[in-house]
Amino acid sequence: MDNLYFLILIFILSLAFTYFMHRFFLLKSETYKLKKANNNAIRWRSQSKPVSGGFAFYSIFILSSIIYLMFFNLDISQSSNIIVIIIVATISFLMGLSDDIINTSPYFKFIVQLISAILLINFDIYIDISPNEYLNYALTIFWVVGIMNSVNMLDNMDSITSLITLTILINILATTFMIGEISNISLTIVIIAVIASLISFIPFNWFSAKVYMGDNGSQFLGILLASLGIIFIWNSNSTESYGYNSQQFTAVVLAFLIPLVDTTTVTINRLLKGKSPFIGGKDHTTHFLTYIGLGEKKAVLLLFFISIISNSFSFYVVNFIEDFNNYYFYGFGVFSLVVFLFLYINTRITKEK
Repeated sequence: MDNLYFLILIFILSLAFTYFMHRFFLLKSETYKLKKANNNAIRWRSQSKPVSGGFAFYSIFILSSIIYLMFFNLDISQSSNIIVIIIVATISFLMGLSDDIINTSPYFKFIVQLISAILLINFDIYIDISPNEYLNYALTIFWVVGIMNSVNMLDNMDSITSLITLTILINILATTFMIGEISNISLTIVIIAVIASLISFIPFNWFSAKVYMGDNGSQFLGILLASLGIIFIWNSNSTESYGYNSQQFTAVVLAFLIPLVDTTTVTINRLLKGKSPFIGGKDHTTHFLTYIGLGEKKAVLLLFFISIISNSFSFYVVNFIEDFNNYYFYGFGVFSLVVFLFLYINTRITKEK
């Protein structure tokens, strides 16, 4: 019970701290020049607004990690998970920040993402789905690089990344309580603090946004979601059997459904047009929802609602299903496929504006 009160206090303080931090950077954006260097790229909206959202995300992440190490565990050797996540989150944040400031090469981003994945593997945070460790390592690298780019690509319309990330983190937070938050107190504190920072960011990022999270924010959130996804979703049911574990796969797809669908859709469409998937454009699933007359707010809220449902399903799969049979697999598979087809087909039959 004492831990619960402490976690509530962490949430309230994080909410207040990051709200005033967002406000500070909004008011001081001209002074500190926290704006996108490449403001001529094709984007949904102007890139001339402050890209300081990630500063608050990262700052509260570091502060909450320090609080854990100070109050719960002074022995850093016993906190390897949080230590390596601090390391990869820091280099990912700095990589995103450098891209915001000087517009770095995609190859530089990929190298940092690859290094992040290798560091996680070195500290035993990797997808455990096969007795073949090299297969696990390869899948982990693909996952980390893929999710970091997916979250970055999802940041294509006001508030969409904040809201979708929020649903995934709440799903993971609920799972930490289900498995016993005391044994995962370090990650629980971090998750609560970042959730608070996202909530405080939404008023500044809602339509029309006054502040963006920037690549510094999306790359930080990407590596955080990739790491926590491995620990709490990928590896949630990996101890009993190896090989094709449909329960693991289903839980992951449901949790990350919106970013996976958006990235897959954009990648397929751009490759069919002979374009690079990593060049910005107005061809995301969110954009095509507005082209059919839904409007920006309704488009974002629709995907947010879908993500709430899919993450609720993912939470149920991870924590409440002991015998995951074919009925569950096909049922949740049909749901995921319907979401994908609805969003993808719309991009094929609706004319881009």
